[in-house]
Amino acid sequence: MEEKNQQNEEMTAAKSLALITETLNNSRRDILRNNSKYFVLWGCLLTAMSLTIYLLWHFNGSPKWNFLWFAMPIGYLIAAVMGRHDKDKPQSEIGRILGYIWTVFGVFSVCISAIGVFVVPLHVTLLIVVMLGIAECISGAVLKNWPIIIAGFILGVGGALVAVLVKSEAQLLLFAFGGVLLAATGLTVKFQNK
Repeated sequence: MEEKNQQNEEMTAAKSLALITETLNNSRRDILRNNSKYFVLWGCLLTAMSLTIYLLWHFNGSPKWNFLWFAMPIGYLIAAVMGRHDKDKPQSEIGRILGYIWTVFGVFSVCISAIGVFVVPLHVTLLIVVMLGIAECISGAVLKNWPIIIAGFILGVGGALVAVLVKSEAQLLLFAFGGVLLAATGLTVKFQNK
């Protein structure tokens, strides 16, 4: 009798674990399907902003156009408008974790940029591109999605090399490439999870 109760408890524990695993996997798929639009949004915004700053700097010869980067947080407003219909859906823990990852990235980016501009000279391009790659890699790891992990690695590590080797406004093309990678990642994820 005791053996049968123990077997039922083990089956219950096994079923519970299977249910939790299935719930997490469904949550990841839902997030990937529903949030790929944000990868596309930030990718397009990053590409547009970096190309705009690159062209203005290139044709006017002044790095002061880099102050336009401080307009990037407009993406949070656009994302809020895009996500206004998502409020009806309950947010999962994975969704919250991803939100925290990208919020931390955004706050660090603004703070490091401000320090590099107003306090002490820093290699801001190098720092931001590495953080962007790390944020994307961590997001991919949380979502267990290899295209996101690979894109983040290429952007972070490859971007660090390019940021050190390339000087002046040409570094901005690195962010344009990063934006294209983010948008392509979003589109890949969207079509993978239809």
